[in-house]
Amino acid sequence: MPGKLTAHAVILAGGRGTRFWPRSRTRTPKQLLNIVGKKTMLQQTAWRLAPVFPAARLWVVTNDEQVRAVRHNLPRLPPRQALSEPVGRSTAAAIALAAIHIHRASRGADALMAVLPADHYIADAPRYQGLVRAALDVAAEGPRLVILGVPPTHPETGFGYIERGEAWDELSRLSGERPSAARWQEQRAQAGAPVPPVFAVRRFTEKPSLDDAQRYMASGDYYWNAGMFFWRVSTFLDCLRLYLPKTHAALLRLAGDIGTARYGRGLRRIYPQLENISVDYAIMEPATRPENAGAARVLVIPAEVGWSDMGSWSAVYDLLAKSKGENISAGPLAAMDAEGNFLWSPKKFVGAVGVRDLILVETDDAILLCPRSRAQDVGKLVKWLEERKKKSLL
Repeated sequence: MPGKLTAHAVILAGGRGTRFWPRSRTRTPKQLLNIVGKKTMLQQTAWRLAPVFPAARLWVVTNDEQVRAVRHNLPRLPPRQALSEPVGRSTAAAIALAAIHIHRASRGADALMAVLPADHYIADAPRYQGLVRAALDVAAEGPRLVILGVPPTHPETGFGYIERGEAWDELSRLSGERPSAARWQEQRAQAGAPVPPVFAVRRFTEKPSLDDAQRYMASGDYYWNAGMFFWRVSTFLDCLRLYLPKTHAALLRLAGDIGTARYGRGLRRIYPQLENISVDYAIMEPATRPENAGAARVLVIPAEVGWSDMGSWSAVYDLLAKSKGENISAGPLAAMDAEGNFLWSPKKFVGAVGVRDLILVETDDAILLCPRSRAQDVGKLVKWLEERKKKSLL
C-alpha cells in the first residue's frame, strides 16, 4: 500500500439492472440480487475488496430508493458512508460526490480512491486484489488516472475499448518522468509483489462495429473498459475543475455542509443541477487528448481476472454453462431434446421439450421468456412497462 496516503474504495451501486427483469426491480436491482452464488453482487464486490480496504474506508454510492437495502446488505459499512443520490446524474457526479466526502473525512489531506462497479463478476479474486494494489501504487506516484483494462476474449460490440500506447517506463524515459515508473517498479520488486505491465492510454473508443472489434482484438493493443478507476482525490478534483467546472464548483459548496443539518437540503437542491455525464466522457477521454497532457497521465494495467460485466441473463448463462448446449436451471428440471436454455424457476419443476437457447425467468408476479440472443432487449420491455405506468411490475 502506498506510503502515507490512505486508500478508499468507492463502489458504484445506483444502477437499476433493467436487463435482469423480472428479478431486478427499482428497490431490488441487479447488484442487490444473488445472480451467481448465494451472496448478492454487492456483497461479492465488498468481499473481494476486504483484503485491500478496511470497512472504515469503504464507500457506496447508491440512490434514495436503494440506500436502506445497501446498508442491510453491508452491515459493517459505516452508515454515513452509504451515500445517496436524490436523482441519477451518471458516474461523473456520483464519483465526485464520493470524492468530496473522502476529502472531508481525510480532513483535507490527500487520499487514494479506487472506483469500482457493484455488479461485475471476477473469477480470480487474489489476482484482482494484487492488481488493485498495483494500480493504487501507480496512482500514488503523482497526477495519474489509472484504469484496469480487460483483455478481450471475443470481438464484443457492446463494450467500450481502451487503446494502449507506450509502456509507462519507456514513456517516462522519453518525457523525463522516469523516476516515477522506476520507483514504482523498484518498490513492487522489493516487496516481492508482481510488477504488471503498465501502458499509456492512447484513446477510448465506444461500442465499435463488428469489423472494428475484430480488428481491435487481432491487434492486441486494446482492452475492454470495465469501469475500474484509481487516482488521488486531489487528481480527480483537479480534473473535475478543469473539465466539469460547474459540477466542481457546486459540489465544493456542498462539501462545507457535510456533517451538518444543512447537508440533506443542499444535496437535494444542488444535485439535480449537476451535469448528467459519465466519467469516461467527462474526464477520461479529455485527459487523453494531447492538449491536456499536462493535467494528468492516463495509464492502463491489463487485468486478466476472469471478468464478466454480467450485463444480461445470457451473460449469466455463458458464465455458468460448463459445456456447449448445457441447460442451466435454478430448480428441478426434466429436459427432452432441449439444450442451451437458462431457466430460473427455483420453486417449480420445469419440463423442457424440444426448445433451444431460451431464457425463462419466473417471479411471483411475472414471467420472462425470450431467446438467449435477445437477452439485451429485456431493457426495452422494461421501458415499455414504464411508458404504460405498470408500476407494480417495476
